[in-house]
Amino acid sequence: MFTTDFIKYLVHFHTDRDYFECHEILEEHWKDVDARNKESILVGWIQLAVSQYHHRRGNFTGALRTIQKALSILTTHKQSIKEFGIDEDKLLEAILRKKEEIELTLPYKSMNLPITDSSLLSVCERQAEKAGLIWGVDSDLSNREIIHRHSMRDRSEVIKSRLHALNQKKGSSD
Repeated sequence: MFTTDFIKYLVHFHTDRDYFECHEILEEHWKDVDARNKESILVGWIQLAVSQYHHRRGNFTGALRTIQKALSILTTHKQSIKEFGIDEDKLLEAILRKKEEIELTLPYKSMNLPITDSSLLSVCERQAEKAGLIWGVDSDLSNREIIHRHSMRDRSEVIKSRLHALNQKKGSSD
């Protein structure tokens, strides 16, 4: 009923709070199923995780920009939110509260999504337990590897791929 990728997203969102990984997981899924649609509900979930990532790092400008995008997209898809096992009214209220906290430059606090589907919640909790993670635990603000994940990851393959594409483009334009 729920995609494996969305379950992985929820597990990271509610356990290790690895919002960068949430983004990576759903972005790959979005590219596979709806890549041209920048207003896809998947983009809304991605932007929500990205806003949490920025807020936790103290990047209030990035957090506000991405939570506004998340709110806009998820509001547009309000009726579809329940298909993801989430209470749409409580989710949108929680996002509005987070947006206000960001606007007031209040410190980051972990956010839980209002999962209403008991089978989804059970699957997520079992996945978390298998991975040795604790469901619903607050973000470990001392874990620099998670907090600054984008700047600490190995980007050598991305750089190599971009250089290859650039060289191919130069070769075809000669």
